Amino acid sequence: MFNDIGALELVTIVVLAILIFGPEKLPKVIQDVTGVIRKIRAFSDSAKQDIRSELGPEFKDFEFEDLNPKTFIRKQLTENEDLKEIRSSFDLRKELNDVTDAVNSKETDPAPASAGPAATGPDLLKKPAAPAPDQRARFDADAT
Repeated sequence: MFNDIGALELVTIVVLAILIFGPEKLPKVIQDVTGVIRKIRAFSDSAKQDIRSELGPEFKDFEFEDLNPKTFIRKQLTENEDLKEIRSSFDLRKELNDVTDAVNSKETDPAPASAGPAATGPDLLKKPAAPAPDQRARFDADAT
């Protein structure tokens, strides 16, 4: 509950409590606060039990922490058998090596000398020629 409170913050809270309530009333205030916290926890637990009983027997293993989206997604990814099977059958290194081999073999194969530019496709690195004035578009192609 107080995971992010450091030693300095705790000392500051204690000093403020002593200054506000005084050393005589501080033990009584601490008892009252712990009693309120216990009542809130008991109320929360009884509300959870009431909700579970109203949901029925099919939700007997229902946990309210599962309503947190992060917890729900983590649980679905780790407990789903289909995803475990897919994850175990997929080898990323093999896939990357296959793609690398395909790219490298394509680059090492020289293009046939008889094939013209039409056979290999347009040169994408070369800037296209400007169209004739009557063929120009009505909009700025660079702006879209």
